[in-house]
Amino acid sequence: QPHVETSGVDAPDLADVRGQEHAKRALAIVAAGAHNLIMIGPPGSGKTMLARRLPGLLPRLTIDEALEVTRVHSVAGLLPPGIGLVRSRPFRSPHHNVSGVGLIGGGSVPRPGEVSLAHHGVLFLDELPEFHRPVLEGLRQPLEDGHLTISRGGGRLRFPSRCMLVAAMNPCPCGWLGHPTRACIDNADAVHRYRGRISGPLLDRIDLHLDVPAQPPATLHGGEPGESSASLRLKVEAARARMIARQGCANSQLGPRRLHLMLQAQDGAIALLDQAATELGFSARAYDRILKVARTIADLDARDGVICDDVAEAIGYRVLDRAG
Repeated sequence: QPHVETSGVDAPDLADVRGQEHAKRALAIVAAGAHNLIMIGPPGSGKTMLARRLPGLLPRLTIDEALEVTRVHSVAGLLPPGIGLVRSRPFRSPHHNVSGVGLIGGGSVPRPGEVSLAHHGVLFLDELPEFHRPVLEGLRQPLEDGHLTISRGGGRLRFPSRCMLVAAMNPCPCGWLGHPTRACIDNADAVHRYRGRISGPLLDRIDLHLDVPAQPPATLHGGEPGESSASLRLKVEAARARMIARQGCANSQLGPRRLHLMLQAQDGAIALLDQAATELGFSARAYDRILKVARTIADLDARDGVICDDVAEAIGYRVLDRAG
């Protein structure tokens, strides 16, 4: 399908982020497969910098996607004067005090919320545990279905919400758990309560749980810049093209039946996941999301089938499951 030419405003370059090679690899997987991501790390580790560079890795909008994004922004009254077509993928970053109506949509005169304004783009929720829990729980249905329906006055309005959720959080209330030089002041109960602010069903809908550790000063101030966004985006677009040619959609959008048809997985790969699921207690939804991530890893590496290494890497991106 034809793509639109992007606007002259470019996303920040991933090459600006020093170190965090593991996180950059995860961003490429997220961008290629349109997966949801949560990053866990201390203040200053680069979580927000990484999130803001994700749009620069995403494939360009198709004409149909651009029209959908434009319609949503027009309904919300956010289309700038003189702009006939939104040409860049949205990046929305609401404050943690946002209301349910602000995040999900609705109101006496129904308007799209942030989850719809991020349609075909990125919804970034920084300091995720600080959001009101009922507000976060409202994300479950639009993230799962790619749309939400609002009923008012006997009528119904349907807003699209096929966005990528990217969230960030500290590892503990004080932020310094696991830091190489700062001491954490929180006890185990405080850490458990803090992480418990995010429900299991919501975490199940997040494909990758990524540890983003603090980087040593020598890494931050020395060495060569990493791979640029433009270079990594070419790999992402190639992987997405493989998905579209094979199944007509990104891997994150596959239902359970089609997922297993498209895996082409080695027997050992499934056995490895079965063992991990037994030992770590993965839910059925988490199990399928690990397989989707493994399928995306194989696509990024230009493999037709999923191998054991793909599944092992995907399991490694379930930090909060393994910590639990």
